[in-house]
This record gives sequence, C-alpha cells and structure tokens, in this order.
Amino acid sequence: MTTEALAQQMRVQFYIPATASLQERQPRTLKDGDTFGVFDHYGDIVSGDGSPEGLYHNDTRYLSALRVLINGKRPLLLSSTVQDNNAVLSVDLTNPDLIEDGRLVLPRDMVHVIRSKFLWRGACYERLGLRSYSGDPQQIDLAVLYACDFADIFEIRGQARDRRGQMMTELTCEEATIVYQGLDSVQRRAIVGFDPPPAALDQEGALYRLDLPPHGRASVFFSIACAEDGSEQPEPRQSFFVCMRQARHQMRAAATRAAAVETSNEIFNEVLCRSMADLHMLLTDTKHGPYPYAGIPWFSTAFGRDALITAIQVLWIDPAIAKGVLKYLAATQAKEVRPEADAEPGKILHETRRGEMARLGEVPFARYYGAVDGTPLFVVLAGMYFERTGDLETISDLWPHIDVALKWIDKYGDRDGDGFVEYHRLGDAGLVNQGWKDSSDSVFHADGGDAEGPIAICEVQGYVYAAKRHAAKIAGAIGFSARSKRLDREADQLQARFEAAYWCEDIGTYALALDGKKRPCIVRSSNAGQVLFSGIASEQRARRVADQLLSRDFFSGWGIRTIATSESRYNPMSYHNGSVWPHDNAMIGLGLGRYNLKQHLQQLCNGIFDTAAYMDLRRLPELFCGFQRMPRKGPTFYPVACSPQAWASAVPFALLHGCLGLELDFAAEHVRFRRPRLPDFLDEVTVRSLSVGGSSLDILLRRYGADVSVNVLRADGPAQVEVIL
Repeated sequence: MTTEALAQQMRVQFYIPATASLQERQPRTLKDGDTFGVFDHYGDIVSGDGSPEGLYHNDTRYLSALRVLINGKRPLLLSSTVQDNNAVLSVDLTNPDLIEDGRLVLPRDMVHVIRSKFLWRGACYERLGLRSYSGDPQQIDLAVLYACDFADIFEIRGQARDRRGQMMTELTCEEATIVYQGLDSVQRRAIVGFDPPPAALDQEGALYRLDLPPHGRASVFFSIACAEDGSEQPEPRQSFFVCMRQARHQMRAAATRAAAVETSNEIFNEVLCRSMADLHMLLTDTKHGPYPYAGIPWFSTAFGRDALITAIQVLWIDPAIAKGVLKYLAATQAKEVRPEADAEPGKILHETRRGEMARLGEVPFARYYGAVDGTPLFVVLAGMYFERTGDLETISDLWPHIDVALKWIDKYGDRDGDGFVEYHRLGDAGLVNQGWKDSSDSVFHADGGDAEGPIAICEVQGYVYAAKRHAAKIAGAIGFSARSKRLDREADQLQARFEAAYWCEDIGTYALALDGKKRPCIVRSSNAGQVLFSGIASEQRARRVADQLLSRDFFSGWGIRTIATSESRYNPMSYHNGSVWPHDNAMIGLGLGRYNLKQHLQQLCNGIFDTAAYMDLRRLPELFCGFQRMPRKGPTFYPVACSPQAWASAVPFALLHGCLGLELDFAAEHVRFRRPRLPDFLDEVTVRSLSVGGSSLDILLRRYGADVSVNVLRADGPAQVEVIL
C-alpha cells in the first residue's frame, strides 16, 4: 500500500495508528457499565503519544494522567494483578532508596504500599494502604498527581480536531472538580475526592504528610467520579469497602446465572475462568438486559455484529446474554433511510457512540448501521435462542423486528435483485468495507486489486441462508405456516445459487466475495470457513474447505489465518490480511463441528489453547500475528489489539461446544451429544447447572483415546441425556 493510500485510509476509515504497542505495555483493565479504565502495572495512568491509558466514561477520557509518588519518587513495583473475577486491580509497591543531601534517609523496602482499585457506577475507587517495617518513626510525603483532558475516544485513536471546549477547576479542602464544557453543549465533570482531606490540594494533585510510627500503618482513600449533564448523576461518595462489596456482589450474581465448566487441565481452567470473568466485565446492564460491549480500549460500546457473535458462542451456557442482545438490537433497529448513517428500514445497528465527536457529527457513529452481516445474524441468533430456550413470548415480541430484518435482506440487502446480499456505503463518511473484515484493504482480487462494490461477501450469503432456515422455524411456531414454507424454499434456492456462483474449483474453496460486476474474488480466505458455520456448504466441499484451512498455508500452528500465505496481500502483521482472529477460528470451529469434522476441530482447539496459555492473564486478545509457529517460541502479539475483547473471550466456550456436539432440545427436555470428542489436552470436562427446559444437570465427560463417555452426575427435572456415536 502506498503512503498516500495509507494516509487516505487513516483519514476515511478511522484507522487506529500503532504509535504505541498495547502488548508492550500489557495494561491492566477494569470496566463497569459505561466506564472503563486502562492502567499500567503500577495502577498509574501515564500519558504520552499513542497511550490509551486513562479513565473513560461514555467514549470520553476523563482522567488522562495519574501517578502516586513517595517523597517525590515513583515507588518500586513488587507485583500487579487483576483478581480472577476482574473486580479489583491489586498492586504491591514499596519505597525506593530515598536520598537527601547525599544521605540515605530511608532504605528501600521499608514501607509497603498495597494499592487497590475498582470501578463502580461511573467512578474509580482507590485505597493506598501503607505499612512501615522500620523500627524508627518515618515521615512520608505521599503525592497523588492527576490530569484530565476529556479527549474523545476518536481523538485518542488519531482523529484530528480543529477546536475543543473549555476547562475549569473548582476546589474544596477535600475535593477537586475539573469541568469541561464541550462544543456539544454537554458539561462533563471529573470529581476527585479524598479521605482523609490532604494537607494540600490543587488542580494537579493532592499531598499527604504521613507520620508513621515504628511498624505503623496508614490508609488514604480517593475516588474519581465521572459525570455529564443529561445522564445519570454519580451517587454521593460512599466508603471504599461498601462500594467494593456491592461491586463484588453484582459480579457474583451474574456469574451464578450461567452454567459452569471445569476440566482436568488446570491451565485450561484458568483460561475458562479468565474468559468468563472478562465476559461478565464487558457485559453492561441496559434496560433491555445484559449486553456485551465489544472490547477495551477502542470498542467499549455496543456493537451489533460483535454482540451477536458473542451471544452465539456462549448461548449454550448463558442464553440470557442472547435475550439482552436481541432486545437491545430490536429497540435500535433502523426505521428509515439515512445515508450518512448507512441506515435503511430493518437494518441492525453496527455501532453506537456517545462522545463529543459523535454528538457533533465529526464521526458518523452516534448510531451507525454500516454492517452487512448484522441483520441476518440477528435473525440467526433469534432462531438459535428459540431452539435453546423455547421462549415463545420473547420470540413473538421480536417477530415484527425479525420480519422487517427479513424484508431488509430481500429489498435493501439484495440491491440488484440477483439473490445475494451486497453492501455499498450510502454516505461518504461510512465504512468502505462492511463485513467483519472492515479494513479498506480487506476485500480484493487475486492480482491484489481492490474489489469494486457493491460487494457480496461469501459468509454473508451463509448467514442469510441460516437466517431463512431459522426464521422458517419461528414462523411455523407462531402460526405462519405459509411464510415458513416460503422461507425454506428461499433457503434451498439460495443454497443452489451460492454453490454455483461462489465455488472456485481452481483454488478448491469458496470465493472471498463477488464484486459489483459479479466477478468472484478468487482469494483463499478464512471467510470460506465461516461459510461452514451456516450449513450452506455441501458435505463434500465442506471437507475440502476444512482440509485447506488446517493446511500450513492457513494454519499457523496457533490458529487459522484470515488469508492464505500464498495470497497477494498476505502479511502476518496485517489487521485482516494474514493475522489470526480467535473469534474467526471459533466460528470456523462451530462449522467444523456441524459437519462432524472433529479431527480438524481438535487440531484447531490445540492451537488456540496453546495461544491462550502464552498470553498475559491467560486472556485471548482480539487478534495476534499470523507468523508460523516456531519451537520454544510463543505467538506474536498484534500491537493495538483490544484485550479483553468479548468475542475473543467467548472462544473457549464455543470451541468446547463444537467438540462436544452439544444439542439442547427445550421441548423434549433433551440433551444430546452428537459424536463428542475432546482435544488432547483434556481428559475430563464437567459441566454444572446446564439448563434445558425446566431441568438442570451436572454432566461429566471423560476421554478414552478417541472416545468420550458421558455420565450424569445430577439431574433436577425430567431431562434425558443421549449420546450419538
């Protein structure tokens, strides 16, 4: 890509410049609701070019710098960890050697500082607990320094602005309020409060002079509350410990809702524990139910595609997430044509933002609909949710939204009437590519030339096929039998058209896409793997696709690359053209399970598990580089990957579901394991509190070579368990 082309991409496509590596920093992240924090290992916020660190609320960075100093020096770091449930960041610090006038006045390691912080209802709460191990009295100057910039998330991502609002500071003896009057006429406030009151306080920080007796202790508490006009105001400051108990109680309540999974592999248990904790952290309670925000730091907001795929991946263990996602997206479904937002009646939301730039229209994402796959995936999830739960009341309420989504597919989605769903942005500011690979360079021909739109991505046709199959079952269940039969016929017709138009015998897989002239993009891509998820592929061709995806051209040893190494735009460090995306691998894995390609799936599971084992906190990131696996060397990080990312966190559960061949029949209260297999690193899997209909079961699966036994440990209710070998 030329320098000018890259510059154009940065201007138009909301490119995230990699001026600093998130993986180098390995930041500590916390989230609660619409507030999240990105901190360094000290628990500080270090500002600088490209640094995403900060305390954010509603797409605005309130706190841009935070440092704790002991006698003017940064403490020494002993340890730093986010608790397993993601509730609290706990940091152990100690004093450095403190020298005055050439004299050592306090040797290092004499004062231990425990720093604890968590987020709760729009505020960050901190405790600094000091303990002296000196036999002499010590006077400690403890400084808490801070700064606020109220930068919009898109500014931090590299979007330039000509003008900004004004700031002012209000001070009392124990509280500093930094006020930003935005150009959008919204006043945003960061309220920094201290307990006990400091010796000195100004707009840049607070200073404590602590007299520690021999082996004495002291504590300092402070909080930073985020508030903006027109939204819920922060609650009056409560004690650190009261708020911590409330935050932990909320997390425990969410965790008990889902089925629990435990295995014989302790490292994989850590992966599962971190994945579930990340999912619960990213979940935001909306008036429609729980909704997984996409990822931290760049995408901590409601995305349609991301949430739909996340809900699909964890549907078997927590269907409440799917219900919340469906109801939220139904409530935000487009009702009219708005070219600047790529909105059309029936289309499902792609992204929503509440920052200053979105409110002013400087970016088009206040409520943006530029995703071609969200609408069929909405129908797919509705069908899968109904199959999983039998919740006819919710599905009946959703039917009008499913109906207009299907009409969008047939009318606006198929803009040229050829029976395939295409995308082409309506406004000049929207995304050029609107599949999940939405980089401007991600859809191309074999010679490396860009595909001109409207573009019909291959996996989207599969999603439409699956949507019509699921919609047919829903229509039949609520009494629309004629509509049900018509939808099934349309799915059959689409399947035949798809096989004829997309299969490329020369490369042994499905074309990446059809361009605006109906020319296939004859490129070997992971998109063909996601075709398997939908079931649109023939059995024979599904196996050929799978064989190719697990060959060296695609499979790096850690996972399946987005495109094969032989393609013209292959670059293992590219965002979408050669990297490995865990969620992409999980969707492929579900497809492999559908076609009973369990050996392929086991190989994929082994690679993804090994990847997670190497990652900080056992956390799968948004993506990582596609370099080939080398002996005694871990996977290569991608510099600006979000971590945690919702659809990456859900991956272990989706892959396990595919391996087990799990099917849940709510009507018959039946649990079915279809040709279950376990990957080599698992000898046993125990699933507890698995719900089906009105029953709850605990089930143990044990591997014997290539075979798996299934034992019911507990059954509350009449549910039956069946194994199909």
